[in-house]
Amino acid sequence: MYSKEFLTNLYRQLFTIRIFESRCIQLYRKGLIRGYFHPYLGEEAIAVGVCAALKKNDYITSTHRGHGHCIARGADINRMVAELLGKKTGYCRGLGGSMHIADHSGGNIGANGIVGGGIPLGTGAALGISIRNEDRVSVVFTSDGATNNGVFGESLNLAAIWNLPLLIVVENNQYAVSTPIDKSTREPDIYKRCIGYCVDSSVVDGNDVLEVYEQAQKAVEKCRSGKGPILIEAKTYRHGGHHVNDPGHYMPKEQLEYYKSKDPVVKGRSLLLESGAVSEKEIVSIEETVKREFEEAVDFAQESPEMTVDEFRAIGEVY
Repeated sequence: MYSKEFLTNLYRQLFTIRIFESRCIQLYRKGLIRGYFHPYLGEEAIAVGVCAALKKNDYITSTHRGHGHCIARGADINRMVAELLGKKTGYCRGLGGSMHIADHSGGNIGANGIVGGGIPLGTGAALGISIRNEDRVSVVFTSDGATNNGVFGESLNLAAIWNLPLLIVVENNQYAVSTPIDKSTREPDIYKRCIGYCVDSSVVDGNDVLEVYEQAQKAVEKCRSGKGPILIEAKTYRHGGHHVNDPGHYMPKEQLEYYKSKDPVVKGRSLLLESGAVSEKEIVSIEETVKREFEEAVDFAQESPEMTVDEFRAIGEVY
């Protein structure tokens, strides 16, 4: 059903995100990454599955937990690591850091540290698409915590009455920092909220990259044909606390172990192997290549210069 190239690319991206996050945590522990760092570990299948359904000219907006979105959208790993290390070869010249990577050349309008901040931005992009009558869609990656912000309902309502080509992907990892979803809303199934806005919605297993892809593909096609907006709730689970300094003791051990048994990267590897498209040896080769590319990205970032005081001052004078 799916080509070798397609399945291989899905797994390569899953594994790239896993290596990026795991190794960057180590860089953070060494003091090379400043500020906060919110890992995407355990949620990789959502970004990869959704972005596989997009065209090159489509838009996405991201979140504070956005490295996976960037990678799945085709971002340069060298420039990403450089950004996290505060180097001027990074996407935002080292000024944005972990939570503020944007890549307009890849349609990535940007990540931001405001919970729910990407929702109105993505809605605005969808409005622009509609006004210009373009063959594009705008995808908003957001979180379960963000759906309790006013901008969620406001943006969804505007998108609905204007039939905007907007796909909202709620990454429901079941915690808003440390607050469980069932403690912040009476109805924990977020996709059901769309009933009141007459917006089509569905729920998917956020740990199954093919299920995510298939649902996203259907949703994107509807948006392109003027039947948007659409919402997909992808149920998943973080593999740890909210950020690297959060031990996550509030997460029930049994629940965490259950979701780790459904690890999206492990599932993606098994899917590729069982498809018969590639051999175990070929998969190992892919993994070794990804690891080598990341180490090369670290070397690139560490050898890159930081912005000079004069360059920094010049930016301040402009803004």
